[in-house]
Amino acid sequence: MDKKIASLGKLQANGKSINKLPFSIRILLENVLRNHDGFSITDEHLSTLINWNPEGADKEIPYKPARVLMQDFTGVPAVVDIASIRAEVIRKGKNGDKINPAIPVDLVIDHSVQVDYFGTEYSYNKNVELEYERNSERYQLLKWAQDELENFTVVPPGMGICHQVNLEYLAKGVVDRDGWYFPDTLVGTDSHTPMVNGIGVLGWGVGGIEAEAAMLGQPIYFTCPQVIGLRLTGKIPEGCTATDMVLAITKILRAYGVVGKFVEVFGEGLDHLTVTDRATISNMSPEFGCTVTYFPIDHQTLDYMERTNRSKEHIELVETYCKENMLWRTDEESIKYSDIVTLDLNTLEPTVAGPKRPQDKILVKDLFSEFGKLLNEEYSRAYIPYKNREINAWLSEGGSGTEYTPPSESNAQKIEIKEGQLRTVRIINNNQEYTLSDGSIVIAAITSCTNTSNPAVMIGAGLVARKAVERGLRTKSWVKTSLAPGSKVVTEYLKRSGLLEPLESLRFHHVGYGCTSCIGNSGPLPPHIAEAIDKTDLVAASILSGNRNFEARVHPQVKMNFLASPMLVVVYALIGRIDADIFNEPIDLDPNGEPVYLKDIWPTQAEINEVINTAMRREDFKNVYDVIFDGNDLWQDLEAPTGSDYQWNSESTYIQEAPFFKDISNKPSAIEDVESARVLLYLGDSVTTDHISPAGSFKSDTEAGKYLKSKNVEVKDFNSYGSRRGNHEVMMRGTFANVRIKNKIADKEGGFTNYFPDNETLSIFKAAERYRKNETPLIILAGKEYGSGSSRDWAAKGTSLLGVKAVIAESFERIHRSNLVGMGVAPLEFLPDQSAASLNLKGDEKYSIKGLAEDLTTHKTVEVTAERENGEKVTFKAKARFDSAIEIAYYKNGGILHYVLRDFLENN
Repeated sequence: MDKKIASLGKLQANGKSINKLPFSIRILLENVLRNHDGFSITDEHLSTLINWNPEGADKEIPYKPARVLMQDFTGVPAVVDIASIRAEVIRKGKNGDKINPAIPVDLVIDHSVQVDYFGTEYSYNKNVELEYERNSERYQLLKWAQDELENFTVVPPGMGICHQVNLEYLAKGVVDRDGWYFPDTLVGTDSHTPMVNGIGVLGWGVGGIEAEAAMLGQPIYFTCPQVIGLRLTGKIPEGCTATDMVLAITKILRAYGVVGKFVEVFGEGLDHLTVTDRATISNMSPEFGCTVTYFPIDHQTLDYMERTNRSKEHIELVETYCKENMLWRTDEESIKYSDIVTLDLNTLEPTVAGPKRPQDKILVKDLFSEFGKLLNEEYSRAYIPYKNREINAWLSEGGSGTEYTPPSESNAQKIEIKEGQLRTVRIINNNQEYTLSDGSIVIAAITSCTNTSNPAVMIGAGLVARKAVERGLRTKSWVKTSLAPGSKVVTEYLKRSGLLEPLESLRFHHVGYGCTSCIGNSGPLPPHIAEAIDKTDLVAASILSGNRNFEARVHPQVKMNFLASPMLVVVYALIGRIDADIFNEPIDLDPNGEPVYLKDIWPTQAEINEVINTAMRREDFKNVYDVIFDGNDLWQDLEAPTGSDYQWNSESTYIQEAPFFKDISNKPSAIEDVESARVLLYLGDSVTTDHISPAGSFKSDTEAGKYLKSKNVEVKDFNSYGSRRGNHEVMMRGTFANVRIKNKIADKEGGFTNYFPDNETLSIFKAAERYRKNETPLIILAGKEYGSGSSRDWAAKGTSLLGVKAVIAESFERIHRSNLVGMGVAPLEFLPDQSAASLNLKGDEKYSIKGLAEDLTTHKTVEVTAERENGEKVTFKAKARFDSAIEIAYYKNGGILHYVLRDFLENN
C-alpha cells in the first residue's frame, strides 16, 4: 500500500498469534500499535492486547477513536462544556482559540423533532416549524460551533437520525489521514452508536463527558474486555423479520450477561444477513448490555458500500487494507472467544418486547394471553379477553366506584369504575364514538434507527399497508400514528415503490426525520384521549419500531410499551389493541363484512426483495448526502453568535454557561472521606438513565416546570428535558424526576424523597437543596444494573450537582459508571451476595465511607458504616469501581474535563 499502516501481519509473521484474536481485539491492537508513544500508550498496553486473555483481565487499555459522533440532545451540553472551558481559559488569560476538537466531530440534529402534528400531509412542515420555534437558541449555539470550532460539522435538522446517517454516509470502513491508512473507529454520545458495527466499524456509546475528553485528544481508558462470540446459523424464516431476530438476541444476551463485554458475530448465518440486518442487531447493543456487537468486514460490507454510493476507489481501499491487515472476515473457526452463544435463525418466531424493557421478549402468538397476566400482576386488574367482552353490559353495570365525567367538549358518557376490574370508557368526540379500555393502543410509531435503516422492514411495512388498504381497512381513530424515517433516502424508495401513498392512507404520514417516539418525543395525545386516560387511570399501550420502551419514556401517560417491527406496528394500528390474537382472529372486517386475516396482508420475503431491487437506487444516496450539511431555509436564515468567546445570554432558559469550570483552581483539592451522609434515594434493580435523567416532556407542577414558569415561560413552550440540557438549572431539577421512579424511602412514586431527620416528604431537588444548606453530603443506594439504558451524561452531571458523593449499587451499567467517575462521584459496589436489603439498610441512617481519601487504587475495598438513629451501626465493605489509574486521576480532579482543563492551563 502507498501509505503507512500499523501492520498486524508483521506481528503474525514474528510469531504472535494474531489470527486467534477476535477481529474487534485486532482493531484495538492496531489502534494501540499506531498511537504508541511510550507515555499515555505504552508497551504494557501493547502486550495486553497481543496476549489478550479470553478469560478477561483487570488491565486497562487505551483507545483513540478516529472520530466522534453526536446527536443534539447530548451534543448541546457537550458544546456548552467546550464553550464554557473556552470561557474559563480566556478568563485565565490564555488563548481560547486553542480549545478545539483534536479529531473530527460530526453532530447530527435529530432528537428535537416532536410529533405535535400527525396523520396529515401538513404534519411534517408544521412539526419542523415548531421544532425551530422551540429550539432556535440551541440551534444558534450549534451553528456558532460549526462556524467557530475546528474539526466540527453539523448536520442540520430534518436530514435524518445520526446512526442512519453514520451507516449510510459518515462511516468509511478505512480512514486515509495524515499519511496513514487505519480502521474507521469512533465513539458517540448516543448509546446506539454500535449500530455502525454492522458495517465493520468499531464504535460504541460513551457519555458526553468521555466524548469531550476524546475530542480534546485524551485517550479513553477501559478494562480490556472479554469477547463473547455470537454464532448465527440458518436463515430468518418466512414470516419473520430482522426485528424478530434482534429481539430474540436481546433476550438471549441479557440472560447470558454481557455487560461491559464485547460481542462479535460469526457463523454461516452471516452469509444471509445484509449490512442493514446486521446493523439492526448492532444497534441494540445497549439493550444487550454489551459495549459493541461487531461484524467483521466482508463481501456483504462492500456490496452495501457500493449500493450507498461510496466510491469505487474507496471500496477497493477497504477490501485491500482489510485483507492485507488481517481484518477481513475469514478463518473464523481459529478465533478464540471468551465464550460462545449460539442462535439458530431457523427457530425465530414473530416477536415483540415489553411492556417496559427491551429484553422482555413475548412471542406474538402469546401476546394476547400474556397481556392479561401483565395487567393482573402489575395493576391488579381482572382481565377478560377482548373477543369475550360485553362492553355495553359493563358500562351499564351499577355499583360504587370512581366516577369519570369526561370534558364537556368530548361529550362522552359518564361511567362508573369498579376497583379491580378492567377499566373501560366510551368516548364520543366530534360525532365519532368508540370505546377505550386497558390495552388500547394510543400510539403506533414507525420510528428509531433500529428499523428505519433497514429497507426490508420499511418496505415490508409499506406492503402491509398496501394490502390493508386494498381490503378497505383503516387504522383505528384513537391511535396516534407516525412515520419518522431515519434518512430522506427512505422517502425516496417508498415513493418510487408506490408504498408511501398506502402508508399515508393509513395515517402514517411523515412527521419528521429523526428520533421521535423512541426518545420520548411522541408529542401530546389528543385532549379527549389524554383526559380519559388520566381520569380513569387506563393502562394504555403503545407499539413502536424502536429500541427503548422504559417506563414513562415513550409517553408519560402510556404505561405499556411494546417494541416490534414496522410491519407489526401497522398491523396493530389497524386493530387498535395490544391483546389481539392476530394469528387466529381477523385483523378486522372489510367494508363488506368479510374477515381479513394477518396472512391476507402479510408480504412474502420474495415480494419485499423484488421491491428493494427495483426501488432502491444508488443515486438517491448521492442526491441526499451531497447536500447533507446545507439545511433548509430555516437553518440557512438562522442568525448565530460569532467570535471565539461564546456570548452567554443570562435570560436564556435553554443555554447557560456550565457551572463546573468557573474559577477552577490550578490544583485539585484533596479527596476527603465521606462523613455523616444521608441517603437521597434508595432504589431497586434496573434503574435506567431515563429514571435518573428523563428526556421527555414535563408538567408545570414539577420543579423544572416551576423554574420555567418563574422565567415567564408558558407551559406550551416547555419543550422537553432533552431539549433543555444546555441549562443546568432545568436539568438539576429534572434529575430523578421521572414520574415512575420508585424511591423506597419516599411515601409516593415519582421524584420524591423523605428528608431526614425530619422524615418530611419533599421533591428530590428541594431535599437536595436543604441538605446542601446544612452541608450534608448525600449518597444513593441501588440494586443491580444501576444506570442501564442511554449514554446520558446528565444522569451523572445532575447527580453531582445535587450533592451526591457516592452511589453504592450491586452492579453498574458500563457507561453510567464511567460517567459518574467523570463527574467526580464515587461508584461503589456491594460485595458479592450483599445488598442494601441483605444488610437490612432502611435508608434513614447516617453513612460514612472510609478509604477514598488515602491510597486510592483500582478496585480498592472501602469501609462503609451506616449508623441508625438509636446508635446501632452496620459496617460493611464495598468495592470502589475505579477501573483504571486514569479514572482515579479524573476522580481526584473532580471529573474528566476538570483534569483536561487543568492539564491545558498548565501546559499552555
